[in-house]
Amino acid sequence: MKNPAQGTWALILAGGDGMRLRPLTRQIAGDERPKQFCPFLDGETLLDRTRRRVDLFVRPDRQVVVVSQPHEQYYRELAGDLAPGRLAVQPSNRGTAAGMLCGLVRIASLAGAVPVAVFPCDHYISDDRAFGRSVEHALGLVHARRDLVVVLGIEPTHAETQYGWIEPGGECARASDGAVAFAVRRFWEKPARAQAQMLLRSGALWNSFVMVGWVDAFLALVAEALPGLVAAFAPVLVTWHGVGAMKALFFSITACLYNWRAFAVYALAALLAFVAVFALLSLASGLLVAAAGAPRDTTLVVILPAFAIFVSALIASAYASYCDVFDTGTAAKSPTIPV
Repeated sequence: MKNPAQGTWALILAGGDGMRLRPLTRQIAGDERPKQFCPFLDGETLLDRTRRRVDLFVRPDRQVVVVSQPHEQYYRELAGDLAPGRLAVQPSNRGTAAGMLCGLVRIASLAGAVPVAVFPCDHYISDDRAFGRSVEHALGLVHARRDLVVVLGIEPTHAETQYGWIEPGGECARASDGAVAFAVRRFWEKPARAQAQMLLRSGALWNSFVMVGWVDAFLALVAEALPGLVAAFAPVLVTWHGVGAMKALFFSITACLYNWRAFAVYALAALLAFVAVFALLSLASGLLVAAAGAPRDTTLVVILPAFAIFVSALIASAYASYCDVFDTGTAAKSPTIPV
């Protein structure tokens, strides 16, 4: 069987603030750095260990790392170590889902619809090669069923209340290498003690949050669970898919519906700009027409082309700004993606 890891990209999530471990990381590093940038073991950070682990089965130039702008002093050297375009910078940490979608969009812009393995960078794993084999089994499953997103479960040792849990259902897929996937009946996030004990007895698993799937399967899953978040990323997704202006307009309207405050601000600003520009153009064209001695009806003939030129320039400027902000191409810079 062909190695399922061939052609796979890795998405490493390193944008969290690490507040729960801040007292420990402050004691170790002497500053406010998040846990992923803290040298816990043998002088190596959790992010360093995660990258070294991922190197075992994903090429370095196919790895994208998501970070947050406020942590720049801790990831500055990383920017020079990664291949161009492989560092995705968020303006701030907006949660795991936003960080993951940010990275998925970057991978889509670089490589299109490819298989992706998602890795948090705050795990300690004692056997990296055994872990790699588990990821390869998951890749085999998503090659067999492209619509699946596979999350790796961990066999629990106790009723932990600070972890997420996976309550598995029945078998839903089987790969040619014998790997079996089970449907997720329910996710439990940091359950109470009694609930955790019940999950332990029932055969539930700890949620590793290591996930494998194709880019389009991930996007479909996020769109189903968090449509507003996907709508906020609509301009980038539209550019990646290369769809026409009408679909871009549809996604923009959808984004506005999920963010009515932004819609109200933009609508008011657009209305004021329209009134101001129309008034200035009317005044200018009226003066020109009066100076030329032309009939008053010709004022609109002057206003409308001038207004069309103004709107076209405004759209072109907005599109240029959008391309600069979202980095829709494959430029070497590491953009800030507002989410």
